Amino acid sequence: MRLTAYRRAARRAGPVAAAALLLALAGCGSRLPESAFGPPAAGGTGRATDTGAGPGTVKVGIVTSLTSPVGSETFAGPRFGALAFFRALNDAGGLGGRTVQVVTCDDGGSGIGNQDCVHRLVDRDRVFALVAGSVLTYAGAPYVSAKGVPDVGGQPVGTAYDRWPHLYGIYGSSAPRDGRAVGWDGTLYQTTEVYRFFKERLGATSAAVVSYDQADSARYARQIEQGLRAEGYRVLSRTVDLALPGFQAVAAAMKADGTDLLFDAMDTRGNAALCQALDAAGVRLRAKVTNVQNWSDTARTDYRDSPGCRAALWATSSSRNYADTGHPAVRAFRTAMARYYPQREDLLSAWELEGWAAAGWLTDAMRSCGADLTRRCVTAFLGSGTPYDAHGLLLPAAFAPQPRPSGPARACLDAARWEDAANGGRGGWVTQVPDMTTTCFDVPQLPYRP
Repeated sequence: MRLTAYRRAARRAGPVAAAALLLALAGCGSRLPESAFGPPAAGGTGRATDTGAGPGTVKVGIVTSLTSPVGSETFAGPRFGALAFFRALNDAGGLGGRTVQVVTCDDGGSGIGNQDCVHRLVDRDRVFALVAGSVLTYAGAPYVSAKGVPDVGGQPVGTAYDRWPHLYGIYGSSAPRDGRAVGWDGTLYQTTEVYRFFKERLGATSAAVVSYDQADSARYARQIEQGLRAEGYRVLSRTVDLALPGFQAVAAAMKADGTDLLFDAMDTRGNAALCQALDAAGVRLRAKVTNVQNWSDTARTDYRDSPGCRAALWATSSSRNYADTGHPAVRAFRTAMARYYPQREDLLSAWELEGWAAAGWLTDAMRSCGADLTRRCVTAFLGSGTPYDAHGLLLPAAFAPQPRPSGPARACLDAARWEDAANGGRGGWVTQVPDMTTTCFDVPQLPYRP
């Protein structure tokens, strides 16, 4: 199986340009104001302008691995975030007289299922674009690209978003993406800002990396180890059996090593079981560093049986903390989620916020076309090279092919730490940086082959 975390932390190369298209988001009450979605376009078109773009509606598709082998919640977040955005947008008047009609498809976490979803949405439902995809295996990517269907804000689990044109992952890309080799002749690059951050913030000098004896898990673990060593860490590497992981032995090795930080290349199930073994062995970490996939309110229950490990839980990402309701864009997201999906209060996550941001990205691209809404116009917006920050929710991202990376790059991050409930509160994720746009480092760009 391929786990979301394996692709998520491999940051793309290329300089981060100044933010553009920064618009204020605000939302309160039962109806979100027009300003939450940018200025309204003038009137309805009264005519169809492209596939899926009719006179009164525009149809978009979302493919999600809801019933995947790794669980129903693993990939669900972006779907709900995007659905909340479009419901709020429609309640605020829609897109220039058009209502956004969303068609969803569950691919079951298989390549065949993904191809079936793609053909169903593109050929039968004739959607204008895809958005906020989060799938285990994106086998339908070549067909989506060949049909010229914009796919906006997808989660880069595999390598599709680093290879195919018309696919625009949530973090942007500076790779050629010409449909031939992935990245630069089969090579991608990662930066090391996460490891630099913990070295400077916590004074950490040693780290453990734990992975399954499975190809994707092991490959991602090697990337983490490469980054840690580049930043001068002493690294303890441990591999466990996917079916019967021996976490007690890992905990004993970490205790003997005096490990400062723990990074993993596992799913939530493995994380929770490892933390139980660490607590039982009396291992005390400066930080257990998880990734954006596991940045979720479910930490409250996932680590119920390992409070010591949970107290050391940190998460890093390229998007804003979904708990930072002081930020207007986050507040708009939380208002919409509470209104449309109140049952997900204990399941809120960074991925849901990124699904909302993906829907906003597609909406702003469509709005740029005015009444003449076409795929060509949306593609021109996405490929313009202008950095986009989803109204302050993302670090500025763009799609502008660059030469093969060399030398250091300026890379930024967001970071939060879990804090347990106190004085009757719920507890949750507390941001640990002044702002993700200013928490930046000049770090090396390290090549790897996915």
